[in-house]
Amino acid sequence: MSDEAAPGYVRVRLDLSYDGSAFHGWAKQAGGKRTVQGEIEDALRTVTRSGGATYELTVAGRTDAGVHARGQVAHVDLPESVWREHHEKLLKRLAGRLPKDVRVWALREAPSGFNARFSAVWRRYAYRVTDNPGGVDPLLRSHVLWHDWPLDVDAMNEAARRLLGEHDFAAYCKKREGATTIRTLQELSLVRGDDGIITATVRADAFCHNMVRSLIGALLFVGDGHRPADWPGKVLAAGVRDSAVHVVRPHGLTLEEVGYPADELLAARSKEARNRRSLPGTSGCETC
Repeated sequence: MSDEAAPGYVRVRLDLSYDGSAFHGWAKQAGGKRTVQGEIEDALRTVTRSGGATYELTVAGRTDAGVHARGQVAHVDLPESVWREHHEKLLKRLAGRLPKDVRVWALREAPSGFNARFSAVWRRYAYRVTDNPGGVDPLLRSHVLWHDWPLDVDAMNEAARRLLGEHDFAAYCKKREGATTIRTLQELSLVRGDDGIITATVRADAFCHNMVRSLIGALLFVGDGHRPADWPGKVLAAGVRDSAVHVVRPHGLTLEEVGYPADELLAARSKEARNRRSLPGTSGCETC
């Protein structure tokens, strides 16, 4: 996965959003399942009249089935001739071709060294939950989880503070062969809005599979009084999956924003993200 487009191609950055309710996640899958990547690549092929050619997208963070995105970022390498011919009208043509649950908001030539995945320095997610005894507003039911126990946000924030920093999050991740579970959790905080909806903000340099939804599951157990505030930290320190940590449902989760460094630092960041990563006193493993 190169940080530069091949000769004769232009690397294009896409900023996009989608409602994940009807998607089987971001990544293309066999068997004709509907995915965000598949929809956008199909639309690109159609509006650029590329026939059988597929221009493959690279995304900042693959989202699971049912997870939404407001600030997703991807890149695609297009032949220079295609970009010259179509770039002025490409955004509007995509709007006319894409289904209503996915939108591309911006298309522009990416700076040198840009890689949507490896150049990113952080990803920020929001998870929304309500403990309203009446349930979820029907207009928000696809984006807010209902938790049917009263939640103590202060206790959840106390627990969250103990998880910040660089750790091996194996206890909160679905392990993948050859991939590290070491991450730097930069922010984990919860705020109850005037409407009663609790929004958890979760920001890290990267996330492993199910990490955000597992962290929220642990904090909900603290918030409703089933576990003390130090319990999520103890689970983290144990380093193994705890059956009491539930992976909450995906529909409350939204990828809000992806952060990148200044243009002149993109290539260096991409190289750093590919390096072996380990905690002090441990052996390294490949980043994922």
